[in-house]
Amino acid sequence: MNDLLRAPAEVKYAEELDWLESIDDGAKPFTWRLSPRMVRLFILGSERADGLDREVEQKWFGDRSFVERAIVTLASDRGLLLIGDPGTGKSWLAELLSAAISRNSTLVVQGTAGTTEDHIKYSWNVSMVIAKGQSKDSMIPSPIMTAMERGMIGRFEELTRSTSDVQDALISILSEKYVSIPELDDDNTVFAKPGFSIIATANSRDKGVNDLSSALKRRFNFVRIPVVTNKRSETEIVRFRTTELLRRHSIDLDVPPTLLDILLQSFADLRTAAASATNEEDKLESALSTAEQIGVLEDAILHSNFFGDRVLKAGTLAGSLVGSLARRNPEDLAILNKYLHGVIEPRSKKDGGDWTEFLDGGRQAIATLS
Repeated sequence: MNDLLRAPAEVKYAEELDWLESIDDGAKPFTWRLSPRMVRLFILGSERADGLDREVEQKWFGDRSFVERAIVTLASDRGLLLIGDPGTGKSWLAELLSAAISRNSTLVVQGTAGTTEDHIKYSWNVSMVIAKGQSKDSMIPSPIMTAMERGMIGRFEELTRSTSDVQDALISILSEKYVSIPELDDDNTVFAKPGFSIIATANSRDKGVNDLSSALKRRFNFVRIPVVTNKRSETEIVRFRTTELLRRHSIDLDVPPTLLDILLQSFADLRTAAASATNEEDKLESALSTAEQIGVLEDAILHSNFFGDRVLKAGTLAGSLVGSLARRNPEDLAILNKYLHGVIEPRSKKDGGDWTEFLDGGRQAIATLS
């Protein structure tokens, strides 16, 4: 795992999944590797009441009911659609579910404007077709077809980014549970094995890009993942991801709790300002998600490690915040400048300390980008 830039969940948590599987005496649907209760425990972490010999860390932070509804959906014959704002952890939840259920989260199709029907069904090895003709050997199954053949979970990221004809191709797969291969005379149908399902994700901000048809919507159970607004939950998410970052880069650097509080408070302030804005021009282009908070902190940590004195400072954090959130120039810079003068400056005068350094770092970053 050390030689992988980013190990999939089933590799990263392989030892833990093996252990959970060894103690799991619950009923398992279809070809599932873990029972529904163990899938939930793997994702949400263990509690003292579980009576386990070891602790299972929490990996996804959100309402328990969302995870339970997702698991129940996958145990049925319906697809699962995780929908919400960018950065709410939809893809991470989909990966964890696939890893726990199938021990394979890599059967993924990425939805884009260039995604074609071949990407969710099959294509052909041209050189083999020329040499030997079309056959099962010269066919290249898509990740979705592979999931069907193995009775596993297939994933479709950014479903609403793909075109309507691609979405329509999913309807027959979700309804009939097979794919026809008209180019072949014999053995020309691939049937889904028990355990097959699809987890799709969609950003609510993409509404109107390629809206889902009513027919496709009926074949999915929707689980809406809200933006995390609970400060405690958000703190846990940021700490969890930051610990992973430091471990991955072998960085020995402390993240002072006071700076984490400053980061969380800044995002809370900016979200409040965005909610009260009367037009889009007064809102940052950023979704101000938890994932973007993690990105700001990651940028500040790496900058401090490589170009600073290996100590995370408030000024560096402010510079990372401005650099990460200012995507439109001059609109976003004007919004951030207004925030610094209207909110951070009074707070700096009142509390001083890190808030003063945060204010100075933010001003310097804005001046640099202006």
